Amino acid sequence: MKMMTEQHLINAFGGESQAHMRYLHFADQADKENFPNVARLFRAISHAEYVHAGDHYHELRHLEGGFVANSMAAFGPGDTKKNLKLAIMGENFEITEMYPTYMEVAKFQEEKGALRTFTWAYGTEKMHKKLFEKAKESVDKNSDADLGPIQVCKICGYTLEGEAPDKCPLCSATKKDFITFK
Repeated sequence: MKMMTEQHLINAFGGESQAHMRYLHFADQADKENFPNVARLFRAISHAEYVHAGDHYHELRHLEGGFVANSMAAFGPGDTKKNLKLAIMGENFEITEMYPTYMEVAKFQEEKGALRTFTWAYGTEKMHKKLFEKAKESVDKNSDADLGPIQVCKICGYTLEGEAPDKCPLCSATKKDFITFK
């Protein structure tokens, strides 16, 4: 694997791993503030970030040893309003800067596996941002988000509200490959 794409995978693994853990902590805070649907959303998206990290990590199976991951991470957790703001900022960074750049480099370097995992994550992060924005609108009004079941594809992390599709729009996994967070 070419060095630049390899480093991007390492960085993406680091960023997705941090998002996974950060969202679990944000879910605990939402529970404390009596926003159970927002907590459920954070847990569902945390799982999607776990899937993204795993997909990136799998592409790095040729490596052995320790490597530095340079990843954007939101720090300064607070109440649920602030945590949703931090989550939206992080998702926006991935959508506007990180994954578009990583995808272009992987495409240029003809690294198909990396391009696939970056594309799956990119497509999903757009959904995460929309869901977090919906939740923030409610929390800004001091009420819990009105959310149906949250579905997460266990293959690519694709996330949506409502019923699982027959076929994942990103990776073509079947309906049985979705995990429901109710």
